[in-house]
Amino acid sequence: MSSAAEQEAVREGERPLPAAGPRPAPNGRPRGADGSGPPVRPGAPNPLGARYRVGPDGVAGTNFALWAGGAEAVELCLFDASGAEVRLPLTELTHEIWHGFVPGVGPGQRYGFRVHGRWDPWTGARWNPAKLLLDPYARAVDGEYALPPEVYGHVRDWPQQHVADTVRDDRDSAPFVPKGVVVHDDAPDDEWADDRRPKTPWADSVIYELHVRGFTRLHPRIPPELRGTYAGLAHPAAIGHLVRLGVTAVELLPVHQFAHEDHLLRRGLRNYWGYNSIGYFAPHAGYSASGTAGQQVGEFKRMVRALHEAGIEVILDVVYNHTAEAGELGPTLSLKGIDNRGYYRLQPDARRYADYTGCGNTLHVVRPQVLRLITDSLRYWVTEMGVDGFRFDLAAALARSMHDVDMLSPFLAVIAQDPVLRRVKLIAEPWDVGNGGYQVGAFPPLWTEWNDRYRDAVRDFWRGALPDLRDLGYRVSGSSDLYAWGGRRPYASVNFVTAHDGFTLRDLVSYERKHNEANGEGNRDGTNDNRAWNCGAEGETDDPDVNALRRRQIRNLLTTLLLSTGVPMLVSGDEMGRTQGGNNNAYCQDNEIGWLDWSLLGRPGPDGLLALTSRLLALRGAHPVLRRRAFFSGRPQTPDGLRDLAWFTTRGAEMTEQDWYAPSSTLALFLSGRDIPGRDARGAHVTDDSFLIVLHAAGRPTAFRLPGPPWAEEYELVVDTSREDQSAAPGTVHRGGERTTVPARSVLLLRVRDGG
Repeated sequence: MSSAAEQEAVREGERPLPAAGPRPAPNGRPRGADGSGPPVRPGAPNPLGARYRVGPDGVAGTNFALWAGGAEAVELCLFDASGAEVRLPLTELTHEIWHGFVPGVGPGQRYGFRVHGRWDPWTGARWNPAKLLLDPYARAVDGEYALPPEVYGHVRDWPQQHVADTVRDDRDSAPFVPKGVVVHDDAPDDEWADDRRPKTPWADSVIYELHVRGFTRLHPRIPPELRGTYAGLAHPAAIGHLVRLGVTAVELLPVHQFAHEDHLLRRGLRNYWGYNSIGYFAPHAGYSASGTAGQQVGEFKRMVRALHEAGIEVILDVVYNHTAEAGELGPTLSLKGIDNRGYYRLQPDARRYADYTGCGNTLHVVRPQVLRLITDSLRYWVTEMGVDGFRFDLAAALARSMHDVDMLSPFLAVIAQDPVLRRVKLIAEPWDVGNGGYQVGAFPPLWTEWNDRYRDAVRDFWRGALPDLRDLGYRVSGSSDLYAWGGRRPYASVNFVTAHDGFTLRDLVSYERKHNEANGEGNRDGTNDNRAWNCGAEGETDDPDVNALRRRQIRNLLTTLLLSTGVPMLVSGDEMGRTQGGNNNAYCQDNEIGWLDWSLLGRPGPDGLLALTSRLLALRGAHPVLRRRAFFSGRPQTPDGLRDLAWFTTRGAEMTEQDWYAPSSTLALFLSGRDIPGRDARGAHVTDDSFLIVLHAAGRPTAFRLPGPPWAEEYELVVDTSREDQSAAPGTVHRGGERTTVPARSVLLLRVRDGG
């Protein structure tokens, strides 16, 4: 059969399954399956979503509004506690928004939409009223997604698999999908009214990436009923650890309502990380201890407030680049059934999806209604849920105009002028999987970026794989080669050695190869580019020398990160030696592999690591020279020729250009605190101690001559990572010009004692 004939046959063929329920009444009167139902008033097209309110006549109810550009009709579906459904047509249409006000419907009401229109996947039209759709603006979601055949808009088992996605499935999906919940957005909340945001400046920030469920699931001092929830993260035991550590912000892995992929459910696994969003306004119901009929909203707010009271900001990892509906073979859960062509980027043939994310689809952010959905969601989380910023997953996909990544794209332009969003913390993951998607250093001022070039350089240095010192020099001094343009500052670089995606810090020094067999994908998933060194044995070992070296390497990596210029990001558990058993892609491990093992703090070793991390963060907080707001100039700052940043060889001489190109395992940098650019809150010039940092990655000690005057008369040793006990500062004093020994594979931090 020819392609054209085949398409026509599928379009005109009989529907293989029975239709789901009645269509709207021709006269537009609201009706349920039996012709009954509450009356529907015209209502208003704005705001979108379900908003409970009291009308001018004193009648309380809920206004429902849904953008569905090319739809022919929209039904509002209300569900009672038993699951019985009443369908009410929304007959009012204003600027492609279907709307209506339903008196008597209030908070706690479960609902969804059915959207009618053409079924013609060959042109991108995938309307199917048999599928109950989640409101994109739902403030809360009740229930979880299972993915039986009924939730797919097409017939999954159609015998001609190459056209299966073009044959409509008319079975009702309502019993198998969660529902939106009406929430009283404007309800008074005395506990929330006096919330005070910490507003930590970027240069002073330390980010701690954590998973709400994984961080609290095994904590012995959190009540069992609160573990794995927003309330668990708000518990004093959880917050106490963050305060003791000294971080200023938590970056939460996705907390938007998400769905589990079908291929994971078939293997008895679940999406753990949450990068599969389906509800951009709803806190994920699975993390709620108080209920899922809207209570999760208040619980999330109380968590934010508790963190704010401790001086800790809340940053959300958000996934606006794709949704859980995947590609043409994915389920129909929300946007695909509302207006597939209006929400998603489609390939030229319109049947298939443009995929810049590796997840099957890409939201078409150039379109006004998609841009509105994203910015409305962002503003909601800031103004009503209290969060302080966002980390944008695969942000390059959001910055694409028609095809190419464009730093003048509508998304970036709207964010830059938005009076709410331009004032919060904005972090880009500056890449996607499409052509030209790698954009590290390219995002405009206002944005900070995950700097994977920092990660790679630091990992390579400590495993002995850097050809020379040039890249490392740029990374530890703020990556001026990437960010010193257009008014950007050192804090545009979010420095990290590990993230949720990849090895933990302990695994980075214990494994060279990924061990993802538990994911059920034949160990094919996850990156092979780990830039890891196992210190002589793959995996766990009883060899005391190997384990001692691993602990030292962890200290080296952590110390390098926390002494580097830029914004450091730690991953939860790295400060206590957490392992995932070599799994570098634990996205589906909602179990002990993915959860934080708090019993580590009771074992030898990790307490010292925690003490070192806390002490380094305290040092960073006390010394502005370690968290500069402007790039180093490298030029003399004082009459005696002292520069704000100088680099030294092991001979105690300043590095020449030739030294930068020569292979070396030792890098020393002098940070002068005599005259730091900027002023304090009172307008006074900022001065600080000066420091010498020595990074030595070789397996043997090296002799090192400490720079003498004008750099320093004396130095005090503050940190020595070769020491197993890191609970106190070494305190040893050295004369400037003195030859000293730098231990094998170690970091030394020395403070100038004479005010130099």
